[in-house]
Amino acid sequence: MRITAHPILDFGQKKPLTIYLEDRPIPALEGEPIAASLHAAGLTTLSHSLRFNRPRGLFCAIGKCASCMMEVDGVPNVRTCIVPVQDGMRLRYQSDSAISPGNSACPKNHAIKQKKTKLAIIGAGPAGLSAAIYAARQGIEPLLIEEHFLLGGQLSKQTHKFFGSTSHYAGVRGIRIAQELIKSCNELGIETWTSSSVIGIYPGHRLMVIHNGEIVDVSADTVLLATGASEKNATFPGNDIPGVYGAGAIQTLMNLYGIKPGKRVLMIGAGNIGVIVAYQLLQAGVDVAAVVEAAPDVGAYRVHSAKLRRLGVPILTQHTVSRVWGGSRVEGVEIMAVDNRWQPIPGSAKRFDLDTVGLAVGLSPSIEIASQAGALQSYIPELGGYINLRTSNMETSVPGLFVAGDNAGIEEASAAMMEGRIAGLSAAERILGPKPAISSLRAEVHEELRELRDGHFGKRIRQGNAKLTEEAVKNGLH
Repeated sequence: MRITAHPILDFGQKKPLTIYLEDRPIPALEGEPIAASLHAAGLTTLSHSLRFNRPRGLFCAIGKCASCMMEVDGVPNVRTCIVPVQDGMRLRYQSDSAISPGNSACPKNHAIKQKKTKLAIIGAGPAGLSAAIYAARQGIEPLLIEEHFLLGGQLSKQTHKFFGSTSHYAGVRGIRIAQELIKSCNELGIETWTSSSVIGIYPGHRLMVIHNGEIVDVSADTVLLATGASEKNATFPGNDIPGVYGAGAIQTLMNLYGIKPGKRVLMIGAGNIGVIVAYQLLQAGVDVAAVVEAAPDVGAYRVHSAKLRRLGVPILTQHTVSRVWGGSRVEGVEIMAVDNRWQPIPGSAKRFDLDTVGLAVGLSPSIEIASQAGALQSYIPELGGYINLRTSNMETSVPGLFVAGDNAGIEEASAAMMEGRIAGLSAAERILGPKPAISSLRAEVHEELRELRDGHFGKRIRQGNAKLTEEAVKNGLH
């Protein structure tokens, strides 16, 4: 299941390790999460549903669902997709009794440590990294908190080249952009906590964080949330069978850890993400049966969809998945054509024998922490669902609480970086007071973001932002 040759990526030589699943030795490589090692060994069932004991497998690969939870070295409820392997680790499937509020990876009976900071940034993807850099350049010393053991977020698994201008990293692959942002953070001496989970936010911008196995009470003057988004699922029989992945999880396995998600894949969704991931699957040596799209048109940029078609991958518009079947792993998929009212057309069923289904059906903004803080939110479908209301400078209805990236509205990574810059500058200005230099630089970034959203493909985002602005003004945000 490991990728041995790739036209772009070089996974290098990594130290071999051994972990144990129910006392069975499993080969692993240093620097990859537990779930990746299990997948490389062909073990895709990681947990079971509580009610019917149905097998569950990796779905999001970023720690935002419960499908990969296992007992690790005696600790239950460990998210194996974001915990790195260590030699000799002991893994067990969890029983119903292990999955309870009293049993978790949360530290017990530890004295709470204290930490103060001017600016706490939660999330080290494109928005969080950009915010940290731009705040630090103004003299602020931010604390960057990331629950994964790696920095970079979605950028770290994007091998395609970006569009736009030089300031948008045009012509640069996402993986290289991540490296540049991380390098800048290191050069600026930004304090960074990885493998650290924010488990609560309280009045006065106080955060409870699990860091290095201890609970830390972080008191911040300002907080910036760059918590990203989670993969949406789709409703059809068999959507919970191991081998049904979010598109981002497929990218993570392939492009970050060099592991094939399966041998033959059907992609659902012909937007940019679905089409790009389908092409990346081909690059990794995986057969793509087809890309299925319920809408009458392909939503991806033509340059991406044309690559697939040239390689003989059909893009079937006005089709949807009717069911997936299999036991401990996907074995096949049935799709059907739909009419103009999105209803299945009798007699149009097509079946594919395959082991993997990729879902690129959208993302949901991760607004949980902002919600706990009391930030106002509104449902705006063009931006992904419920999002945080905010000013044009990315401040929420809670003074001193800023947002940026996908939790402020689902867009491309380029927009997330721009929003991160704006939010970082705005947070710095709140701490330092009004500064003409900060206002001028922020205005430049605002104009770059406006240009990025201009054109046909930005129409939906502009419509969503117009609704967002209207709702924000109604609630006293300007």
